[in-house]
Amino acid sequence: MFKFFFFLLLICLIGHPADAEEVMSEDMLLGNNVGSPTTQTVDTNEVQSDNALGSSWWNFIKKPLSLFSSSATDTILSEDGKEETLLEKSERQAKEGNLEDQMNLGYMYLYGSNGVQQDFDKAFEYYTMAAKQNDAIALNNLGSLYFSGIGTKQDTLSALKLFAKAAELGNDNAAVNLAFIYLSGGTKDEERNNKAIKLFKQAAEKGNNIAKFMLGYAYYKGFMLEPNNAKAYKLITAAATGDASFDEAQIVQGEMLIEGKGTVQNYQKGIAAIRSAVSQGNLDAIIVAAKIYSIKKYTQPNLLMAHALYNIAASQNVAGAAQMRDEIETKLPLEQLSQAQAEAQKYTPNPSELTSYIRQTFGHNIRSYIDNNM
Repeated sequence: MFKFFFFLLLICLIGHPADAEEVMSEDMLLGNNVGSPTTQTVDTNEVQSDNALGSSWWNFIKKPLSLFSSSATDTILSEDGKEETLLEKSERQAKEGNLEDQMNLGYMYLYGSNGVQQDFDKAFEYYTMAAKQNDAIALNNLGSLYFSGIGTKQDTLSALKLFAKAAELGNDNAAVNLAFIYLSGGTKDEERNNKAIKLFKQAAEKGNNIAKFMLGYAYYKGFMLEPNNAKAYKLITAAATGDASFDEAQIVQGEMLIEGKGTVQNYQKGIAAIRSAVSQGNLDAIIVAAKIYSIKKYTQPNLLMAHALYNIAASQNVAGAAQMRDEIETKLPLEQLSQAQAEAQKYTPNPSELTSYIRQTFGHNIRSYIDNNM
């Protein structure tokens, strides 16, 4: 069966800014402080790409709250006393114009759930019915199918129109989808970039944490906006902490704390933010943390930790990581070297829900959407 990860911005990923960051103690070394522990191991075959848009954009469509819990094959009595299955009832009501049934059937046929055989063509059919009723979520879902070529031929123009219409109706997830598409052209088009920023502002005002990070990063870099580190830090911190815990936001937050940009300088909290990204498996954060622990500048050197971090990065084929690991090895007693190797071996990344979602939708480096347009 075709395995896919449908990650569309339909989930209300609303995070809440935290007033204080947790400071990780040194004895936690590579401990995980994001969510609950996981038993998964590091996938050494995964290589982080700059972004995913335009090559493989699988989108997640959230299970509707109204979806019936019983199997679609279960029978019930219709109003005229005749037996019909839940599926038959839902299909009948969908064709009569019931939006809830149209959305339910779109989801069930898309995923093959509730005893329904997966059928992309039917999923597309029912989401088309729902979109004709100008429901913002349905418009966003249908745009995803067009963009990804699921149940229909890939049609980017139709996807753009649907995302735009859903965004006009106030759907923050569609606004974010459209903004990333505008930024993905790579042409440094000022008009498109301005539209993207306006869409991020719209979505950020509704609490969308992806939009908060992108808007904050735009303020930080001075991209289509006057640089404003105070605004940047506030927005980025909202995406880095609380329920959001986005790894890239944690890296930038850590950098701003260490450099004292937009906030008071605080090495300890800055390093803690970067370590939070390390615990999620972010390779950029792993390298930054390894460098920090290799020198005496922001904290006391910890060569054992630096070796473990470079060792993890080397296993992911990060350029120069193996060389740095081997240089540190010559400075460690055998007992500490063995401990460092053991720490690296048991390291288990535990990305937050938002981090996983963004990686599978837009890639491992959404900062590049702005960096590449500057």
